Formats: sequence, structure tokens, C-alpha cells
Amino acid sequence: MSDQEEDDGLISTGKIADDPRSLEAIFSEDLRNKFELYSYRNAGAVLSQSFPDQFKQILEALEAFEITKTMIREPGGSKGPIAKYVDTLFSDEDWEETRISADLRVKLLHAKKKDTILHEYTREGYLDGHRIDFVSGRVALDLEWNSKDQTYDRDLTAFSAFYEAGAIDVGVILTRGTSLDNEFFRSLGKVLKKDGTDGTEDVYKKFGASTTWMGKLLYRLDAGRNGGCPVLAVGITPSCVRDE
Repeated sequence: MSDQEEDDGLISTGKIADDPRSLEAIFSEDLRNKFELYSYRNAGAVLSQSFPDQFKQILEALEAFEITKTMIREPGGSKGPIAKYVDTLFSDEDWEETRISADLRVKLLHAKKKDTILHEYTREGYLDGHRIDFVSGRVALDLEWNSKDQTYDRDLTAFSAFYEAGAIDVGVILTRGTSLDNEFFRSLGKVLKKDGTDGTEDVYKKFGASTTWMGKLLYRLDAGRNGGCPVLAVGITPSCVRDE
């Protein structure tokens, strides 16, 4: 079976996700067949009802989303062909890579004497360094195609930090679905060299058990690592892949 099934057991199938029936009125049947969809803390409802403009843009991106076998076979790098492709689906004017920075102002007040400040100070850099790939208004979106699975912890920590600071109300993570497994990747043969010819490494070896795929993300969402932030998890399936 797939390397995913030989992993350390830290995977999930979305045990505490919202009832999948709640997504039937939000996403078309075509999109529900094209992607694996999991909503946490009513993320689907928050996104569709509170942010119709961003939701419409996300729907359009998912409807258009189509990668090729060649893109999967191409060698990786700091930003691979799939990440570059996703960049083209979201307008730079509406969706921007965003970093959060915040100081914390603290007041210790006398419990009985109204408005009496005992001590006051500011913790500079209380929040700093958390980044999200795409932010539009109060909606955040990250892509994780083939990174170490600990990258999900970074993403969910960033979502939580932005959410607790009141900067976003909902997050979306687009990642490899469970059905993009070893059997699928084995069918793709060898990794391509830069000149487009077959290399020596098998494609499936690039996608190990400890890389980013839906089971690893759902485990973290079930463990509550998103804090209070509603999160919609969207899994890429073979239905998104052309033969080219």
C-alpha cells in the first residue's frame, strides 16, 4: 500500500470536522467530486456567508484548477511549478502575501480602586514573523503541495495568530488529497530532468509519508492546532490532474 499507510499513525480522516452535509449547499456537486473538502468551526458557512466576494474568487480558482502530470514530475525547488500555477489563480491586487507584527500593551489595574493603574508596560514584537501566502480582507489561504508535514503547524499557528489578533476570520488550506497516494505517483514513472527527459529517481519517492497531504493536516485540525480559527481544508485529487 502507500507510504501514507505505513506512517507513524499521526493521521486522521477528519473525526471532528463539520458534518459534510453542511457543505452540500455551499459547494457544487462538481467541486465536491473534484476536491476533498473538510470544514472546521463552520469555516464553509463563514466563508460563503460573510465573505461572498472572496468566496466567489476561491470558487472560480477551484473550478479552473487543473495541473498536469508533467508539472508533478518536474524537479522541485524553492517554488515549484504547482505553487507558481496557484499564484496565477489569485489576483495580486486582491490577494497578497502578508506578515503580521504586533505589540502587546499590558495594564495591571487595582482590583478595588477603579481606574487605578498599578503597572503598565508594552511587550514589543509580541506577534512577529507569521506569514500567510494569500490574504484578502479577512480571508487567508495557504497552499501546501509537497513540504515537510510540520509546515502545517506553521500554517495553523499563523492562522491562529492572525485570527486572535482580529486580522482574519477564516482560513483555507489547499493541499494534496488522500487519493493522490503512492499508487497514483508510481504511475507517473520517473522525475523529469531540467531538459524534460526522464531522470533516474521515481516520482513516488518525492512524496513520502512525512510530507504534506490531507491525513496529516486533518490530524492537526482534529487536535485543535488552528486554535479558534475556522479552517476549510481542500484536497487536490486525481480529478484535478490532466494526462499531459
